Amino acid sequence: MPVADGLKWCPDCEQIKPVDDFPRTTNASGRHSYCKPCHIARGNESKQRLYGGNREYHLRRRYGVGEKEFQELLAEQGGVCVICRRPDPEHLDHDHRTGWVRGILCFNCNGGLGQFKDNADVLARAITYLRGTTWQRVLIHPGVFQMCSPTRGRPPSQRS
Repeated sequence: MPVADGLKWCPDCEQIKPVDDFPRTTNASGRHSYCKPCHIARGNESKQRLYGGNREYHLRRRYGVGEKEFQELLAEQGGVCVICRRPDPEHLDHDHRTGWVRGILCFNCNGGLGQFKDNADVLARAITYLRGTTWQRVLIHPGVFQMCSPTRGRPPSQRS
């Protein structure tokens, strides 16, 4: 069946659609054979058939473990986030350098480590900062500084 320029036939849904409705690829035509909704449905069907679902596929592909290993690790942790100890964490944490799984964290703790780029030195400085023990230079006389370690932060400004 001839199809006009800018259009393409999807054999799954048996419809003629604009070429932009087909995912890009590196084959000769530059587009997949199936339209985006059919392409996604085929991918989901494959994940279900081969892995039993999207989560198992994601865990296996990204971290090399499955839901069974995830649940075993969670049980070893007592069912809580390794860092904050809140129940029911859902995020498998891994070392970005080695790819090794470290533990299961809650959303906030996992995101926090990501924001600190897994840098232990920066995290240690953040702890020092929170404890109020960072050393600061304080001007006590023109040209004379003293190093001091405040135990508390500056009080909030009074609002009028």
